[in-house]
Amino acid sequence: MNTFKKRWLGIIICFTVMFVAMGSSSWAADCKATYGDSEVSFKLATGSPGELGMLEKLADAFNAQHSTAMCWVKAGSGKSLNLLQEQQVDVIMVHAPAAEKQAVADGWAIKRTLIGSNEFYIVGPKNDPAGIADAVSAADAYARIAKTKSPFLSRGDNSGTHKKEMAVWKKSGIQPGSDWYMITKDFMVATLKKANEVNGYFMTDSSTWVAGKKDLPNLKVLFKGDPFLINTYHGLCQPEDRGKHPVIASEFIDFLASDAGQTIIRDYGKDLYGEAMYNDAEYAKQFVH
Repeated sequence: MNTFKKRWLGIIICFTVMFVAMGSSSWAADCKATYGDSEVSFKLATGSPGELGMLEKLADAFNAQHSTAMCWVKAGSGKSLNLLQEQQVDVIMVHAPAAEKQAVADGWAIKRTLIGSNEFYIVGPKNDPAGIADAVSAADAYARIAKTKSPFLSRGDNSGTHKKEMAVWKKSGIQPGSDWYMITKDFMVATLKKANEVNGYFMTDSSTWVAGKKDLPNLKVLFKGDPFLINTYHGLCQPEDRGKHPVIASEFIDFLASDAGQTIIRDYGKDLYGEAMYNDAEYAKQFVH
């Protein structure tokens, strides 16, 4: 083999090794955390259940039964759905009902299963400059915030929380904007901390509020109770002919709906915060529409 051919062969080999390494590292880099130690590792995308620690409890129980490991990809509901569609994850836990139903109808997600719920609270400065504590609905609360141009924080990230926020603005008949409307492009905990810093309003899920309220001295819950703010979670997975671990993903959804999975969901947080952070599927089903 002449020198020229050897040189090109060397270049090809180098690029091949580089791309393989990049593929391996990107798989690992996607994981916010990995639970369990097994060669069989499936990937799950979700947001708050991972941030708040419940996913780890679920993963530990499932892995013990199936000799698996779980890679948690931290993503809001919109991104989680995209990752599932792109076959980058095996299973998701999300709260975006319309988008979930469309995914099933389009054929790239299956086994949509109700697993639990929480609700959204609108929190804000303790002096409540917009007067939302007197609002009769979430839409009324938002209208009061807009009228007074009080600081309002939005995740602006197509997450389930952002989708619900925009649905509330639509019900209020208002297109939010201007300096008082602050987009963070960040997750729930980070946006809550920002709201605390700027004395702004924000719609947070009840689970994150329970876990973090002790560190948010400038905020309080000012509005809750509108049935529109109930937040139902579903699990979805890849069809059998897609993804890396469709069978394990399907079994994990079965686990979420089982007595063992539901016990973890309905009890999580009681020992840490004195109250549960999520409701189970039996409670949540009354809000499915």
